[in-house]
Amino acid sequence: MKTVFSFMKPYKLGAIIAFLLMLVELAVELLLPFFLGKMIDDGVQNGDLNNIVMWGSIMIGLAFLSFISGIINSFYASHVSWGFAHDIRERLFRKIQEFSFANLNRFPASRLMTLFTNDVRQIQNTIFMGLRIMMKAPLIALGGVIMAFVVNPRLAIIFLITVPLLIGFLLWVLKKASNMFDRVQKSIDNVNRVMQENLAGMRLIKAFFRRDFEGERFTDANTNLRDNTRFTFRFIEASMPILLFVMNLSIIAILWFGNSQVIAGTTEVGDIVAIVNYAMRVAMAISMFSFIIMAVSRTKASAERISEVLVEEIDLLDSEDADSEQLVIQGKVEFKNVSFYYPTAKEPVLQNLTFTVNPGEKLAIIGATGAGKTSLFQLIPRLYDVTDGEILMDDKPITSYKLETLRKAIGYVPQSPLLFSGPIVENISWGKEHATEEEIIQAAKNAQIHDTIMDLPYQYQTHVGQKGVNLSGGQKQRISIARALIRKPKILMLDDSTSALDLATEARLLDAIQDDLNTLLIITQKVSTAMNADRILLLDEGKILTIGTHEELLQQSNLYQKIVESQFGKEYLNVH
Repeated sequence: MKTVFSFMKPYKLGAIIAFLLMLVELAVELLLPFFLGKMIDDGVQNGDLNNIVMWGSIMIGLAFLSFISGIINSFYASHVSWGFAHDIRERLFRKIQEFSFANLNRFPASRLMTLFTNDVRQIQNTIFMGLRIMMKAPLIALGGVIMAFVVNPRLAIIFLITVPLLIGFLLWVLKKASNMFDRVQKSIDNVNRVMQENLAGMRLIKAFFRRDFEGERFTDANTNLRDNTRFTFRFIEASMPILLFVMNLSIIAILWFGNSQVIAGTTEVGDIVAIVNYAMRVAMAISMFSFIIMAVSRTKASAERISEVLVEEIDLLDSEDADSEQLVIQGKVEFKNVSFYYPTAKEPVLQNLTFTVNPGEKLAIIGATGAGKTSLFQLIPRLYDVTDGEILMDDKPITSYKLETLRKAIGYVPQSPLLFSGPIVENISWGKEHATEEEIIQAAKNAQIHDTIMDLPYQYQTHVGQKGVNLSGGQKQRISIARALIRKPKILMLDDSTSALDLATEARLLDAIQDDLNTLLIITQKVSTAMNADRILLLDEGKILTIGTHEELLQQSNLYQKIVESQFGKEYLNVH
């Protein structure tokens, strides 16, 4: 909670002004019943028109003051709440940008989306309502009791019995409601997750005709959200009749004992009217407590969820001895006894990998699904850190480079290409800030996508749909490769990024990019691609079985022979 509400500090002055203006409204509300009692006792009962006019004028003036204070208060409350929401969203976004892959694994995308929308909005609304009316409610209840004692202490004793009971009851409701709203927020996460998966996989759902199945998944998630929300709101709303019942009993008691005192001549009628007005105001304030409890409970749950992200420790940062002046020049990559475990895994994904890729060399990595190929790639730009061993680049540990320097020297094209909504030109230039038109076109030509782009209706200004839905798999792969090439990286890593290309296009692409690169690492399932590399690394269950040229692996590895046979047939093996 403290972490989240520390973002209020820049708006402290605005919050103080809003609070003071709210106190003006509060003071007016507490004074009006007192002056009403005076007008009845000094004016109405005595038939004194001057007193009636005087006290009436004071009350009208105070009401106008309260009206002006309320308008200005709303302005400052809006300024504070919207500014707070803006700042915390900015900080959340920057924090998530700093996350390593391990950090991201702990926070699903659906939960992060809920944080940015539902949770931040909930806190924002609570801050606004708090500065506007929520903080006024308990103060009216307290002030009403105090003013009742000022008017008539004997009648006001009734408040000392009822108000502590109500406060204890409200604290119990608040504690229970906080846990309930935490479940509600998790239910919202689940609905968002199902919706995201369905929107992203709509074409697949239609292709497999799984509409009914996915409909049931959404219905289950949506029903769970409805049931949790309904139960929580009913629990809180059930508290309001109890509060009002107790306060109405207090008003009845005040009227009963007040009537006796008036008859006995120990109390003025105006005092009774004033205390009843205070009792009514206290009742109205307490009737708002169910709304306040609901808002505070939801805010507490939301603030705790946001705090988890804000205080999450980034487990992958620049090393203390990283040299900001050190650059990657050659593009040499060396693995020394590297092993790697995913944070929650019990078994290693990679075990004792030792190999070297020399500058200008083309290394193909081949192996079965789950062999650890992508995990190996992710260690080079330090998307994860190795568990054991060491990776060197240009004969220096990769931890000795600044993360920015290291990653700018690497062009990484992931297995599933991701394009952003917007023109093609922006998707390519995303790889290099302030790229020139010539650089964009040359990168597209090297990636063998330029001619395809020129055939599109708006060429490089053609709009790409979300995640590239209006492009083919091969087009998305080549645009992703162009985005990496525009950086002119020292090392290019293609994670099965040519799988959707025909052999001729793939060959032209690899020939075109080789001249501009120092080092190329390519994960592939195609033997035709691997055999054109300088060397092939055969990976199996996280271990290196062998490394060498195509001809050497044919002689040394039974597994490689089986892979070749599955793609080229036994006749190829007989010939070679």
